[in-house]
This record gives sequence, C-alpha cells and structure tokens, in this order.
Amino acid sequence: MTDMTFSPAEAARETASDIGVAARAERLKRVPDDKAMLRAVAELTRDLGTANPRIFWSDFLFSAFLGYAALAVAIMAAPLWLKLVAAAVSILALYRAGGFIHEVTHMKHSSVPGFRFGFNAVIGVPLLVPSYMYEGIHNLHHARTRYGTDQDPEYLPLALMKPWTLPVFILVSILAPFALLFRNAVLAPLSLFIPPLRRLVVERYSGLVINPAFRRRPAEGEARRNWIWQETAASLWSIALLTGVFTGIIPLNAFLIFLAIVSAVAVLNQIRTLVAHLWENDGEPLSVTAQFLDSVNVPPPGLLPALWAPVGLRYHALHHLLPSVPYHALGEAHRRLSAELAPDSAYHSASYKGLPGLAYRLAKSTMVRGA
Repeated sequence: MTDMTFSPAEAARETASDIGVAARAERLKRVPDDKAMLRAVAELTRDLGTANPRIFWSDFLFSAFLGYAALAVAIMAAPLWLKLVAAAVSILALYRAGGFIHEVTHMKHSSVPGFRFGFNAVIGVPLLVPSYMYEGIHNLHHARTRYGTDQDPEYLPLALMKPWTLPVFILVSILAPFALLFRNAVLAPLSLFIPPLRRLVVERYSGLVINPAFRRRPAEGEARRNWIWQETAASLWSIALLTGVFTGIIPLNAFLIFLAIVSAVAVLNQIRTLVAHLWENDGEPLSVTAQFLDSVNVPPPGLLPALWAPVGLRYHALHHLLPSVPYHALGEAHRRLSAELAPDSAYHSASYKGLPGLAYRLAKSTMVRGA
C-alpha cells in the first residue's frame, strides 16, 4: 500500500489517532469512500425516508408550549430559584423547538403540510430566526464539492486555527438576539430604500452561517416569496418589541429576561455546533466517507446528548449520509447500521461518547496547532 492510498478502515483509525491535527488533516484528504458502508446505508434505510406528521407536530408544539410557559414563569415568578429553574427549562425547550429549523430545511413539505408556516409563526419569527435564514444556506453545507471548503457557509477549520478562536466563536453568539433585532428592525426596512445596503443585508446578514467569507445570493421563485413574507413578519415583530419597550407597554425586566433566554439558546446551539464536526479539513474537497469521518455521532447510551443535540442532531455524521431522512428515524437507522457493519467499518469511527471529550480534542488541536 502506497503512502497516498488508504483503506477506509485504516483511514478511519488514522484520522481518529493521536498523530497530530495537521497530519490528520492531510490524511483526511486521502480517505477513499467506504463503498460497503455507503451500500449498507442505502440498502438498510430505504423505508425510513418518510416524515411522520404526528411526531413532528406533537414534538414541536409541546416543546414550544413548554418553552413559552417556562419563559412566562421566569418573567413573573418572585423567588430567584424559581426564575432560574424556569429559565433553564425554557432554554432547553425553546432550543429543541428551534432545532426544527433543520428539519424544515431538509423535509419534503408535502409530507407535513403547513409545517414551515407553523414553525415560523410559533418559533422562527418570535425568536428572530425565520427559516429563510437557513433554507438555501444549509443545503450548501451538504453539497459534495463544497463541504469544508471556503464555499461552505457552515464550516471553518477550527481545529487548525488559533486557540482564541474557540472562546470568540462561543462568545459572539451571546450577541445574536441583539444583532438580529437590529437587522430586522433597522437594516431591513432601510435597505428597501437604499439598494447598496440591501445588497449588503442579503449577502452578509441573511443567513445563519459561521464562515465570514461566505456571501449569499438573492433567492428566486418560491424561495424569494417565502423570504419576503418571513422577513416582513420578523421586521414587524422586532419593531413592535422595541416600540413596546420604549413606550413602557413591555416591562424592561421582561424584555431583558426574554433576550437573556434567547441568547442562552444561541450559545447552547453554538456549543453544539462546536462539536458537530472535528473541523479538521483545511479547505480541500473530501470524499463522502471523509466528510462522514469529519462529522460526529453521539449515540446512546448517553442521555445528555438528547438535551444538547436534540431533534436528531446527535446523529450528525449519519445525517451527512442520509440528509433526507427525518430526525425521528435516525436512531433506527443507526441501530441497523451498527448491527450490520463489521467492527472495523469506518461507520463506527464517527461515534463519540459525549461533549466533554469532543471539546477537549478540539481545544487540544488548537493549542498544538496555534502554539
């Protein structure tokens, strides 16, 4: 076997080993596709591609109801301990409900009629993240030739960057609700009358991205119509919120608690994003198997991932192989593949125990690389 060729199993072991992040990044680019794994993925999951509307609606609406009810308690309760408990419940529940933006992006909308509208009316607009900010963006992250390159809106080579990038990556998310309020209440209306500003808003401030070099293109057709009504609703909601606060209709204390909870949701999502991949690609196109190995599954028996990686996000690596499979079927897909594929299959190398180990690995990579 030459230095330029690896079997998928050997490549998986090497990319998971302690050989140094720079060496792992180089080897990742030479990982071939594990054809046996990809064949098993296609054959064993053919019946799992249909979304169940009852699961979607009940899970989403219960999560949103619990989140808003706990938010109300956090605002109105007197004892500090009750405020804190209610705030924690609200953060986790609204975070789960907000996670359905990922499903909205991938789903066939005819399979769950009205779900896009329901998501935006209940969560997207109220929390200032309407689905147009993800639709048309996230699918580029799954494009075969874009993943991990400078054309991927959701990728940065974090493992190859300086140590200070990780805390900055987390801390910037605290400001997300303030930035979104300003974008929707000020920039969006002004941009209707200032074409250069509109171009800037569309390209730079209309997507949930982490790659600062990415520029979004204007939407067309139905996507443009969805964008317009969602952006209009988010702008009206943002203006109403700020007007209510400045006129005293909305108590400042209640508004600040709302912002704090939305900020916490954004931070939790940013932490989850931090461990969704290994972030070890330096910009080259990768094979499908290499993309899978650069991604992360955190399967059972661990229970905490159900909280910090809800709505199927604990199977993020598997999702990169099966982007159209709904979140509620990913657990079954993982069980089938785990049972069918041999222990030395590349599939098993994308599974990790939990968040602490993944965060440590990433931080260690930046320390060595950034030293």
